[in-house]
Amino acid sequence: MLIVMLPAYNEAEAIVPLLERLAETFRSMSEPAKVLLVDDGSDDDTIELSTSAARDLGLEIEVVAHGTNMGLGEALKTGFRRANELLAGEGVLVGMDADNTHDPSVIPSMLEKLARGNDVVIASRYAPGGREVGLSPFRSFLSKGASLTMRLFLPVSGARDYSCGYRAYSGSAVARAFETYGDGFITESGFVSSAEILVKMSRLPATVAEVPLVLRYDRKGGASKMNICRTITRYLSLIRAGRRVRRTKAGGRA
Repeated sequence: MLIVMLPAYNEAEAIVPLLERLAETFRSMSEPAKVLLVDDGSDDDTIELSTSAARDLGLEIEVVAHGTNMGLGEALKTGFRRANELLAGEGVLVGMDADNTHDPSVIPSMLEKLARGNDVVIASRYAPGGREVGLSPFRSFLSKGASLTMRLFLPVSGARDYSCGYRAYSGSAVARAFETYGDGFITESGFVSSAEILVKMSRLPATVAEVPLVLRYDRKGGASKMNICRTITRYLSLIRAGRRVRRTKAGGRA
């Protein structure tokens, strides 16, 4: 079974075009697929438009709704927990943004990489063949800087793109993550949660690979919801915490 998890907050502009592209991709695949929409307290028509479009497109969809906006990390925590219940250690979870910047046609190549024995596959802007379209120079600089800094201080073998949330996870790796970390699997509430997930997955250990992604920010519906100052601060905090863990483990082996 394939579950595509979409954490969403006020994505009424983008959600229907994304579901249309997902339906097209699903039709080219043989395995059963389901959309898991985690609505993080939207006050627009995200839920109504999603359920209506899914019905028209013949998509199976499950909506889990937060009563209030709690942040991307909480939406991911809810989505991972529910997907883990549904998959029960089998199948595949694909997480992607609900703003239509991620191309669903990449999913088959991600599944192929998983089938080769990888546990996590990142759709990466920084893999050969990947690139960004429509992202401002400043945002592009921040994203590249974040990934380069993470690679320097918290390296994950096989990973170049730490901040992109478009990833495929084997159901067994998701189950191991919850067995290992429990409720501490995802503790970040904002955009840094994507990097946190990757770092913690790598410590299970889990093997990580990438496929190229053309990030289409020009298709994004609505303005960015990222608080840049807070995101930078949380990245630095994650790095400090991660390095403390590494030093503790190194001391324990001495």
